[in-house]
Amino acid sequence: MGNRTPLHDTHVAAGAKIVDFAGWDMPIHYGSQIAEHHAVRRDAGMFDVSHMLAIDLEGPEARPWLRRLLANDVGRLGAAGKALYSCMLRDDGGVIDDLIVYFLSPTRYRIVVNAGTADKDLAWMRARAEGAGLMLVPRRDLAMIAVQGPRARERFWAAFPALRAATEPLAAFQGGEADGWFVARTGYTGEDGFEVTVPAAAAPAAWHALQAAGVTPCGLGARDTLRLEAGMNLYGQDMDEAVGPVESGLAWTVDLRDADRDFVGRRALAARPPERQLVGLVLEDKGILRAHQRVICGAGEGETTSGSYAPTLDRSVALARVPVAVRPGDEALVEVRGKMLRARVVRPPFARHGKAMI
Repeated sequence: MGNRTPLHDTHVAAGAKIVDFAGWDMPIHYGSQIAEHHAVRRDAGMFDVSHMLAIDLEGPEARPWLRRLLANDVGRLGAAGKALYSCMLRDDGGVIDDLIVYFLSPTRYRIVVNAGTADKDLAWMRARAEGAGLMLVPRRDLAMIAVQGPRARERFWAAFPALRAATEPLAAFQGGEADGWFVARTGYTGEDGFEVTVPAAAAPAAWHALQAAGVTPCGLGARDTLRLEAGMNLYGQDMDEAVGPVESGLAWTVDLRDADRDFVGRRALAARPPERQLVGLVLEDKGILRAHQRVICGAGEGETTSGSYAPTLDRSVALARVPVAVRPGDEALVEVRGKMLRARVVRPPFARHGKAMI
């Protein structure tokens, strides 16, 4: 038996298929993964993401410490609640994790990390916080629900009308506290919506209220196809400690503008120009792309990192790490079950905001 979120019994009662994900018992779907995918692209769906870990950081040195710890620069955050996506790197430039940081005040931040790396992340942070007068508090007393889709905010307000005044002004990638909850306009699907953090005991009632307002319960299966269509990386597949952010399509998260900001991994990135890049592949032949399939391009070989059937496009797509000389529009061959299938190189995302992007 794995770890269980505060919503585990709710998922079981709803007939969800439960699988192991990063040591957690999580719902993969409630009946039809494709129907759940379309619910998010066309209306509103919700996901239990309580397996992810929120870590509260507090102390007078919090801001300069984060500027050294992360590849992206929290110094850019000025408005309360503003969020920043970043990689946390090893000294050799490998990705320890990708995470989101919320700026609450110059001395208070909330960091949200992935489930499978949470213990490793916390240990890494604490080792680098020694002597800095900082408090790092893991918040396993909280639950998180992601409400995503073109009608997500509308349905959230139908469920919780008292929270509308506090949450309607939120811009994209911004969060705020509302009646003891933390509501952020962020997500991992390529659609608009909220990620809502609530006390663990309040999670089942919040879930049922959202469902009553017309939000479809969705499992991790739909979450994966949605994030793949949106061109969003999955830690452990599209990047990990063996590869850096630039070769993972995340160069935009590495802020080099301040030459004096010597963040962890900066020197290694400067010393090793990228030889590979992350691109999108659209399969032209019949078949399904998966991770770890060989890719042959005119400029050399690579490998798929994530792949699946894309319900919004009704075809198979993948992310692949290939030589830097490969360009969008190039043809490629992918080895699928011993057969070489034709694919076209594209620039992700494949789909966002309910529409195909290729």
